[in-house]
Amino acid sequence: MSSENLPTTPGRKPRVAVVFGGRSSEHAISVVTAGAILSAIDRTKYDVLPIGITTDGRWALTADSPERMAITGRTLPSVDDVAEPGDGTVVLSADPTSREVVYTEPSAVPKALGEVDVVFPMLHGPYGEDGTLQGMLELAGVPYVGAGVLASAVGQDKEYMKRVFTSFGLPVGPYEVIRPREWDQDPAAARKRIVDFADEHGWPLFVKPARAGSSFGITKVDDESGLDAAVEEARRHDPKILVESLLTGREIECGVLEFEDGPRASLPAWIPPVSDHDFYDFEAKYIDSASGVVPAPITPEQTAEVRRLAVAAFEATSCEGLVRADFFLTDDGEFVINEINTMPGFTPISMYPRMWEATGIGYAELVDRLIQAALRRPTGLR
Repeated sequence: MSSENLPTTPGRKPRVAVVFGGRSSEHAISVVTAGAILSAIDRTKYDVLPIGITTDGRWALTADSPERMAITGRTLPSVDDVAEPGDGTVVLSADPTSREVVYTEPSAVPKALGEVDVVFPMLHGPYGEDGTLQGMLELAGVPYVGAGVLASAVGQDKEYMKRVFTSFGLPVGPYEVIRPREWDQDPAAARKRIVDFADEHGWPLFVKPARAGSSFGITKVDDESGLDAAVEEARRHDPKILVESLLTGREIECGVLEFEDGPRASLPAWIPPVSDHDFYDFEAKYIDSASGVVPAPITPEQTAEVRRLAVAAFEATSCEGLVRADFFLTDDGEFVINEINTMPGFTPISMYPRMWEATGIGYAELVDRLIQAALRRPTGLR
């Protein structure tokens, strides 16, 4: 472990700030995931400081109460459910010589909360998983779990993710991108591009936000009549949209984890078709408790190939820490990479921890390995 990221006070345990919530549409899933992380961190080994980011962007001091951060029935939690009363704000110093966290309230003297040794950014989507928070932590000189600025940005933007994959020779499916100005200034021309794409690759299509996750804003479109509504739904989450053709085959996922000697891939999982859902959407993932099959019922040769491709995707995008790579195993036996997720969900039914558990690394050990990898890694150019 790099000594520069250890506590400067002898005998003090490393302090982990778990940052969660955020301004994206995945706010609630971030809260759920953070609750699971807080439950798993070894308190004999680390001190923990939970920090929630509200939907309007305020950094709030929160209770260390994982039980209040779970999905209840069909009710999703928020940072407001666990935030300390009042309008206080948590501030992380931008001075790389200090990792001090300060709590400020209106008309009150700021209160120092001590130094943070590593941040566990359990944020999904824009304003957290996309390189913005990572850039702030780099400026502050604070180590953090997961991908750096570039990899986080590329992993969030499905267009540039696919462009990077293509440049490294990884197989991707057909897609089209509609940028904000195109739809705003000439929606008829943009619509024609999508229809021409469908004429070439066939209906149905999937219309999705280019920079969102957890299957938010995705619509399966069977014909031209449903196109406008699908575009508007995607644009509620992101003004840039991605259009993809339907790939027939099985959905296969694979986890990648950074070890001391480099990244390794988990056993893969198969995501079977979900009854009452056209595809593996948000409700199927988080509300209806759909679960995949681990290990995936594929041949040993296919297992080896998808693990190879998952690590290749990790390396192609310069990722660090962890990645979940999502593939289609087409009917002709070829793998096509759909996307990567640089901060996949850690909810109790999430596939990333399940795949690693099947590979021999339990939940608590997985969390510990991610923290240790962050403490070993310097900030700045590397």
